[in-house]
Amino acid sequence: MAEKPVIRVGHIKITDHLILGVTKHKLEKGEEALQYSTMQTECKNGWHEVDSALREGEIDAAFILAPMAFDLYSSGQKIKLVLFGHKNGSTLIKNKRANIGDIKDFKGKTIIIPYQLSIHNMLLHQMLSKQGLQAGAGHDVLLEVFAPVQIPEAIQYDEEGDIGGFIVAEPFGSQVVKEGYGEEMAMSKDLWPNHPCCVFVVKEEIVGKYPDAVHELVTSLVKSGKFVQEDWKAAAEIGASFLGQKPEVMERVLTQPEDRIRTDELFPIIDDLGVMQDYMADEMKLLKTKIDLEKLVDPQFAKAAGAV
Repeated sequence: MAEKPVIRVGHIKITDHLILGVTKHKLEKGEEALQYSTMQTECKNGWHEVDSALREGEIDAAFILAPMAFDLYSSGQKIKLVLFGHKNGSTLIKNKRANIGDIKDFKGKTIIIPYQLSIHNMLLHQMLSKQGLQAGAGHDVLLEVFAPVQIPEAIQYDEEGDIGGFIVAEPFGSQVVKEGYGEEMAMSKDLWPNHPCCVFVVKEEIVGKYPDAVHELVTSLVKSGKFVQEDWKAAAEIGASFLGQKPEVMERVLTQPEDRIRTDELFPIIDDLGVMQDYMADEMKLLKTKIDLEKLVDPQFAKAAGAV
């Protein structure tokens, strides 16, 4: 039998990576088995750690923000984007102590984002721009980058209300709402319906050397995505364990409303990635060079897995 590699998959504790948690759960419970590889999940504290682990070769694959994938590829990292991790799934939350009524009230305040190269930063930029506001040092709104897992505590201890709010992947918005420190202003799905956010990337070397292993893993992830949509109660329990969350927070994320996050349409759509890349390069000047998305995206595994 051919060599059976260990595929190390990086992720962080957000609902965007729940399909990985479901696949891990099924493997551990013996409900599924991988014939061509052994999967090992590696949880990181924040996006900088995931980025570094990919660059340093500490992991073979990862669930990352789509603009991170553009940046990694642009800097010479040999990766392939093989699947979307989800669609939608983020929220803009206002800090109750900050007296925010509408978007204009963020002027003079700080807004927390999880990473500069993120859909969160892009959607926030669009919202602020519509109100004539600019974000960044010396502008109307100050931006601070926090690892998603650190955000609830930052809001909890901001007694003066200096932090106006934050925009980040679930479950942290729902957690802060449940804990009583924040209120939901907008769901990302209403700002850009069915938008991409996190994607699954695999090192080119793994794709080339072990295509059967990649196909098998992607097929499992696609099945897990459908499972999350079809059995939210079981998915919420798995998510609570995988993400270190309370079950009621996960239930809110998966049901209120049911399309707060979508995990059943994971085929990588190049046009949607193009919208993101163009805006972040042309309007935000965050991406110095544009990449050929056709070269980054390898849809063969998603197609074979029946992803839609």
